[in-house]
Amino acid sequence: MTDQPLPNPLRKFDISAEEINRVVAVFYGRIRTHAVLGPVFANHVTDWPEHEEKIAGFWRNAILREGSYNGNPMRVHVSRPDIKAEHFPDWLDLFYQVLSEELPHDIGRKWAVLAQRIGEGFRTGIVSMRQPKDAPPVLF
Repeated sequence: MTDQPLPNPLRKFDISAEEINRVVAVFYGRIRTHAVLGPVFANHVTDWPEHEEKIAGFWRNAILREGSYNGNPMRVHVSRPDIKAEHFPDWLDLFYQVLSEELPHDIGRKWAVLAQRIGEGFRTGIVSMRQPKDAPPVLF
């Protein structure tokens, strides 16, 4: 018998915290040099290691159910007018690229599906929360 803790049975799929941290670090390394997304992030992120740890905590919570994130990412994204709905396809494309390079295909695919759902939720939230209260809903 080992003293290793058992994985959380509520986790979404089998990936380690270290793998999540690595993907996040590689992704944000690329974000900083991205022609469209880099300037948007640079307007808001002043401490990259702190930001990466916070976002890695978000993903560890979403995937591993660690309880390692406490925040309201929708509020953060909506409150910054330079973050636009049209940024999310670029964000997802770059994220998919990193996932495919850094992880085995099946794990990367599972994370990509989750990222797609979350990214689409942010994009939809930004559009709906920023429109005038009496405007008809925007349908996607």
